Amino acid sequence: MTEPKYNPCLHIVLFEPEIPHNTGNIGRTCVALAAKLWLVRPLGFQLDDYYVRRAGLDYWELLDLEVVDHWDELDAKLIAPSKREPWLFSKGAKQSFLNVQYQQGDILVFGKESAGLPEWMHERYASRRLRLPTRPEVRSLNLSNTAAIVMYEALRQGAVPMP
Repeated sequence: MTEPKYNPCLHIVLFEPEIPHNTGNIGRTCVALAAKLWLVRPLGFQLDDYYVRRAGLDYWELLDLEVVDHWDELDAKLIAPSKREPWLFSKGAKQSFLNVQYQQGDILVFGKESAGLPEWMHERYASRRLRLPTRPEVRSLNLSNTAAIVMYEALRQGAVPMP
């Protein structure tokens, strides 16, 4: 595990992210709220990609970031030691993200832009699936927008200390 840059209030997990701009924007939001960003490979870009760094601006060096090779590694490093089940965000979930109480240290998992999260995750964490409400005409919200909305809802609820 890398040396933390701050005590993370939330753990944001991007499962196989594909678009560097989204990851950069989410990284910047993590720095703003003192959340740790976890990336689960494979990634659809290189971490030194111009677009990741451009979206993250000069905040990228302040980010508490850890990259793992697969979900089992994330489970061993984060989920099992914390004894917390993650919250999964999915367009197909029934429960609104507004109907849960977030707590400091929560693990928030977002899937890849093109396909979301794999079916085995939906089955394993069936009671922990949340959605952001949208009209049926909209397939999904942008990944970085979704993550920011959820992270700031956790702030609003008090799970994230006010900066």
